[in-house]
This record gives sequence, structure tokens and C-alpha cells, in this order.
Amino acid sequence: MMSSSFNIFRVGISFVMVCIFYKSLVDSLPALSPQKYFSTLKSGKASLAYFCQADSPSTSIFLEELNKAVKPLQDYGISVAKVNCVKEEASRYCGKEKDLMKAYLFRGNILLREFPTDTLFDVNAIIAHVLFALLFNEVKYVTTLEHLQNIEDTLKGKANIAFAYVRAIGTPEHRAVMEAAFVYGTTYQFVLTTEIALLGSIGTEDIEYAHLYFFHCKPVLDVTQQCRRTLMEQPLTALNIYRFIKSMEAPLLTEVAEDPQQVSTVHLQLGLPLVFIVSQQATYEADRRTAEWIGWRLLGKAGVLLLLRDSLEVEIPQQANVVFKREEGMPVEYLVLHDIDLVISHVENNMYTEEVREDEDDDIEGPDMDTLGIQDDEVAETVYRDRKRQLPLELTVELTEETFNATVTASDSIVLFYAGWQAVSMAFLQSYIDLAIKLKGTSTMLLARINCADWSDVCTKQNVTEFPVVKMYKEGEKPVSYAGMLGTEDLLKFIQLSRISCPVNITSVQEAEEYLSGELYKDLVSYSSVSVLGLFSPTMTTAKEDFTEAGKYLKGCVITGIYSEEDVSILSNKYTATLPALLLARHKEDKVESLPLANTHAQDIVQIITNSLLETFPEITVENLPTYLRLQKPLLILFSDGSINTQYKKAMLTLIKEKHLDSLTPCWLNLNFTCSGMETSSSRL
Repeated sequence: MMSSSFNIFRVGISFVMVCIFYKSLVDSLPALSPQKYFSTLKSGKASLAYFCQADSPSTSIFLEELNKAVKPLQDYGISVAKVNCVKEEASRYCGKEKDLMKAYLFRGNILLREFPTDTLFDVNAIIAHVLFALLFNEVKYVTTLEHLQNIEDTLKGKANIAFAYVRAIGTPEHRAVMEAAFVYGTTYQFVLTTEIALLGSIGTEDIEYAHLYFFHCKPVLDVTQQCRRTLMEQPLTALNIYRFIKSMEAPLLTEVAEDPQQVSTVHLQLGLPLVFIVSQQATYEADRRTAEWIGWRLLGKAGVLLLLRDSLEVEIPQQANVVFKREEGMPVEYLVLHDIDLVISHVENNMYTEEVREDEDDDIEGPDMDTLGIQDDEVAETVYRDRKRQLPLELTVELTEETFNATVTASDSIVLFYAGWQAVSMAFLQSYIDLAIKLKGTSTMLLARINCADWSDVCTKQNVTEFPVVKMYKEGEKPVSYAGMLGTEDLLKFIQLSRISCPVNITSVQEAEEYLSGELYKDLVSYSSVSVLGLFSPTMTTAKEDFTEAGKYLKGCVITGIYSEEDVSILSNKYTATLPALLLARHKEDKVESLPLANTHAQDIVQIITNSLLETFPEITVENLPTYLRLQKPLLILFSDGSINTQYKKAMLTLIKEKHLDSLTPCWLNLNFTCSGMETSSSRL
């Protein structure tokens, strides 16, 4: 799983919170062992599981939200469980720290999707993501007007469309749409977008909120004719969507010849009023056309009926031409309205009183909320604020099912696997395009992208179950997954350092000295401040294999080289190293240090090299925080209002050198570079 630099607050929570093992969720969230859990999986049945170490702390907040999601997901036939990893039972979902930050969705014993837990931030996000994953092929996600138009043209004369816009995936509105799709997906084609530009292109004036349109495509037989569109004007909740769709299924116009007080239709059951257009034989055709026009204008807001005065057994006022029935059991109103707009206005003015009051209460929070489009999720906020930015997507190659294999086998390629519906993917896409701009005309590496929302089969075959993912493809080599931060500079470092073999085979003492001095790869030193050289005698086959395996694992992260010639003793004597050994050349400090490697396996070598890249007394940033948290030591943080004081830094380095702080990770934090720190630094420091 790649770490994300976008979600500042959620990352921040990780290092200031002391986690405790949460044991009180016994209401409905079962806790199972891996063996027991997998034995409960049934073919064709969906299940969501969160794996955690039985003897390690878990975040109670996530488990609380997961517990809330159990009953709603069970209603859709989806089981939910917390799986306690135990040493006696091996499972590939246990044992790695990064796996403990994921939930897994299975259908039977087949893994469908991995979810980083920071995307499942509340019960709405959990349910929305799970249903969206299960309905991946049923709910079409679109990003362009052309794509939407193609779907519309395909369904003309066949089926109607429910088209929804939500500002971000995982919101309550997204959950409501997914729940509706789960129920009505076999009857209507559901289409989803998070592209605000697409919403604006179909004529919506208010684009600040989630919207749902009903496209009436089934009656359209002429492919050149546009489907009628009806906007749901109520907030996107599951109940409102249900009412709206049921009202779309009701007849546009119904003729009646009975007392309006006794008439009842599905509209009244849905809480919608009835509008009777009074007609008589002499004006029947004109009245019917008027009633149909009003029916389209009030679709989803009221039921429209044509009341035949000549056939009525009860009398109604002679001058009345409209009858309004607000709800079942209430007296009807007899009105004289000679303009269609007056009829519409009367209906709209007598609806949604409670919802208007709720909206007015929300407005009290401040007008700036709507103006700025502030969102709780910082990733979604990034996408929202940059929504009008035009990206030069032509700098990268867009891949499809037909072009993927041919492209990645024809040239060395970097491929971004993303989902157009996901906020993190769209935020990272901007960084990816920035990378393409930086590398334009200078790199032999082809930059490509594939939208897994459109080509899910390709992504599944490439073992992509979470988004976004970056993989490097080189001829004759296995694809290498990028595991760094989601930012332009970190990805650029990965690409540049991947240009050379890992480890590089050094063939002479002179070449080794040039390597250690930084001269051999001086164009790459700016991306890797440490060069690692493994020293081995020619007979140390196992040790060389372990180091080579470690070097391949660290490809794109650091420069590694290997020297195992007969004269290796020249280097080992010069740098006081006992073979097998590591030489760490720190270019900024212009020094070389040696570490023994006797009986050290590949995984341990990776850890040694990774730790050597860390600073002794680092400044904690959003980008490097996950790296220092992986050391599994408490953070001893020196808070600073600006740059670190030289005297304080010297004192901390002395304590570190004297090994007084070995059980901790000493670091410092510039409060001026953190959102919360900007507010507190002046008052607390």
C-alpha cells in the first residue's frame, strides 16, 4: 500500500494518539481467528474483514464505525468480521504492519478489493465503498460528457438512467446512491460522476451540492433525440431517492372522473401532493396537452391528474380550473389559476417546508462554507479546489484493454492505475501529470495511465486491488510496484533511481572508489544522499544472493552496488570492514562507514539499509512521518515555533550520541508548517 501525503489530519492523528486495544465491540461485530473466518466464507456471498494482531493495539474509532456498518451491510447479504491474527495460524493478511491498515472484501474466497482504512473513515464511507466495489460493473462511472452521451445513446428505447453527481466517494450522498443502485440496479442503469465540470455541462446552475437526475431514455426511439431529464430537488438521502424513483414509475398523467377528495394515488403515499387540472368536453384536447406539460414540470414533485368535470357526480365550483390536494385526509383546495407558472409556483410554495427550515439552520453556520466548498476529507478538498484546473493529459498515454499489453512490452513504462471515482486517485493524477511535465523530452521511460473504473479486468489481471498504484514495467523483468509517497518529487526519485541496476555490479577497486565518492552516478546523488556498497569475497555465494535480493527490493529507493572480486580485501582493509560487509557512503557528510553483514538475511539487510537512510534527529513532516512510525518506538518531539534552535539541537544530538534515547525516536516539529500548529504556536510557545 502506498502512503498518502494528502490526508494531513488523519496522518497527524496517528502520531499523537496512544492506541488501546478496543474490546467493547461485542454487539454485532464478530471476532474470529483467520481459520475460523475463512471457513465461514460461502461461494457467491460477500464478506468484509478487518485483520488485526490479537496482541497489538487497534484504533477504536475505526472499529466503532465498522461495528455500525454491520447491520446495514447484513441487510444487503454482506457479512462483516474482525479477524484476530494469531501466531499459531499463518495468513498472508497478517504479519505486515501495512496490512493492519486495510480491510478486505471477499466474494466467497476470492479477494475483490483492498480498502485502506483511512478511506473507510465512517459508517457511510464503509457502506458506500463496499457497495460500489460489488456493483463495480453495474454502476457506470463517467468523467466526460462524451462518455455519458454514449451511455445515453446506447440505452435509448431500452432503459432509463439514474445519473448522480456526488462531490466525493464515501460521502453520505454516495452511500445513498449506492444503496439505491443495489435495489434498483436491475431496473435502471445507474451512472455516477464526481466531475463538477460534467455536472455543469448538462445545464445545472447550482453545482455545489450532490444531484440526481432521471434520464427518460426508454420512450426515446430516435437516437438523435435527447432523453428528457428530471432533476431530484430534494437532498440525496436513501429515502428521498426511493420516493423520487417511485414517482418516476408513476403515470405522467391520470384521467379521473370522481370526487377529488376520494382520489388516492401513489404520490400521496410518497408524501407528494396531487394537482387536478379541471377539464370539460369542449376543451379536452387543449386541457390534456396543458396537463401533460404541467406533469413534466412537476414530475417528482406532485402527481398530476386530468379531472373530467362533465363526468363528475359531485359539483365543484364553476370558476375553479385547478384542484390541489396536499395530503390524504385534508380538504382539497379549489383554485383559479390561468397560468401554468402560477400552478407550478403554488405547488412548489406548498412543499418541502421542513427541509427549507433545515437548510436555513445549516446556513447559520456561515456563508463561507458554501463559498469555499470546505470538506471534511482533505483529499476530496484538494480535488474540489483544483476542479477547474485543466490537466495536459496528452503528456501521458491512456491505456485500454486493447493497448495495455502491447504498450508495456514495447518500451520501458511507468503505469498509473487509478479510479476516476476516487478522490485520492484524482489528486495523485495531478501529481502524475506534473511529473510528466518535469520529464518531458528528457526521459526514455514512457508514462502511461489506465482508469480502472473503465478497464477493471486489466487492473485485476495486474493484481491491482487498491488505488492509486504505480508500477514500472521493463523488458525481461517482473513489474516493480512503487511504494513511496504520493507526490511528484518522490515518484521522480523512484523513476530516476530505477534507471540503473540494483545492485550495480562493480568490477574494479577504482570503479568502487568512484562509486563511493558519488562520481560514478553524480547525476543521481541528488536523489540518494547515501550510496550502499556490499563487499563480499568470491566464495560468499549465499551472502551475495541475500544482498542482491535486498538490492532488488530497494530499487528506486537508494543506490546499491556489489563488489566481490579477488582484490576485495583492498577495500575491506581501507575502510576497516570485516567481510561480508556494507559500506555506507554519506555524500552530504563526505564520509564512509562500514557495517558487518555476517549471517544477515535479505530482509534484515533491507532493514539495515532503510534505517541508515534515516536522520539522527529529523524534522517530522507529513511525508516522512509514516517512515519513523514504522520504527515502532515512541516519538520524543521537540516543538519549535520556526527553525530548530541550534543550542537545542546540539543538546539532543549529545543525548542521542550517549545512547540515552535509544528506546525513543527523537525528532522535532515546526509548528508553523502544520495546520493546527499555526493556531496554537503563538499562544502556547
